[in-house]
Amino acid sequence: MSHPAKGAAISEARLFDDENLRNPYPLYRALRDAGPVIWLEAYGMYMPPRYAETRRALEDWEHFSSAGGVTMNAVMNEKLSGGLLCSDPPRHDALRKVIERPVMPKALSALRERVRAEAKGLIDRLLAKGSFDAATELAQHLPVTIVSDLVGLPEDGREHMLKWAPANFDCFGPLNDRTNAAFPIVGEMVEYAFTQCVPGKLKPDGWAQMIWDAAARGEVSLEDAPFMMNDYMGPSLDTTIFATTWLIWLFARHPEQWQRLRENPALIPSAINEAVRLESPIQNFSRHVAKDVEIGGVTLPAGSRVIVSYGSANRDERKWGNPEDFDILREDANDHLGFGHGEHNCVGKNLARLEMRALLTELLPRVERFELHSAEPFLNNVLHGLASCRVTAH
Repeated sequence: MSHPAKGAAISEARLFDDENLRNPYPLYRALRDAGPVIWLEAYGMYMPPRYAETRRALEDWEHFSSAGGVTMNAVMNEKLSGGLLCSDPPRHDALRKVIERPVMPKALSALRERVRAEAKGLIDRLLAKGSFDAATELAQHLPVTIVSDLVGLPEDGREHMLKWAPANFDCFGPLNDRTNAAFPIVGEMVEYAFTQCVPGKLKPDGWAQMIWDAAARGEVSLEDAPFMMNDYMGPSLDTTIFATTWLIWLFARHPEQWQRLRENPALIPSAINEAVRLESPIQNFSRHVAKDVEIGGVTLPAGSRVIVSYGSANRDERKWGNPEDFDILREDANDHLGFGHGEHNCVGKNLARLEMRALLTELLPRVERFELHSAEPFLNNVLHGLASCRVTAH
């Protein structure tokens, strides 16, 4: 498709250029001001940049389909044809039931003490140092140690996860240099999933083995099982790592909010929601328009592709008062779309919250303020994070 639908605002914006990945917010604001539905000429895709239309698209899987692919290029959509991400109900429901079993609140309650103890040991070590990199030394620890162990992947190859996971997300973007460079790296991850993440090589009580057990019972197909490994391998790392890093970065820049949290630790869930709203670790995904649909006064034709922008929607002035402020008292922070929404809301959000809460709980009584020394962006087509964030805890 090479021309926009009637009523769509036309933009030459290049969402995935380095400059806009580093700081996408001025561009998002311009797109929101331009209209409720934008035709992005550079990519041949639509984007509803505002909150209301984004939420509506995420709720309407019959028109805005994930089964038609959630990435912005045909190559990756074809490769991801199995698994949870690229599925619609009723198939999605059957796959999700298996994937989310170990990360439901009741199942996670048994993990709470282990996560707390691991968090305490980590914070003890980092505070003894005084200065540390919140991105690598703090935020990576729980996802890499505990989560990888729980998933139960083979030890051999697991060390590549921090390389594979962001490459996987790079491939969700349009076909650009970053996407093309990531394809061979994702190929390594796919080979690992199909050859190593198999019965006999997985931990018998791990989450990955549970997928094969479900396949043996006929709950999901044997063909789906290796694709479903990606649902644990990719999303469980960087999203939580970046959300945790943003929390520390935000509190370092807003010491009054840290003081407020110290005075009332019951605000921890609100603080996590506000950080995910303001600096959404996943900025943009995609949906396939399965049949003609009207949104924002524009009729999108079947076969077109839409970019759903969590990052833009979460800063929409039409939804949020002072949307660029970090305010842990924000009453509607839980309305954010940073964990997705609708059928495809994040399976691992409860686990991510458990990890972040454990770290904040250990830091609050022992740190009066964070001093920020430097921060370097992590450039990725879809992920939004910091490669480094050096702080001193006082």
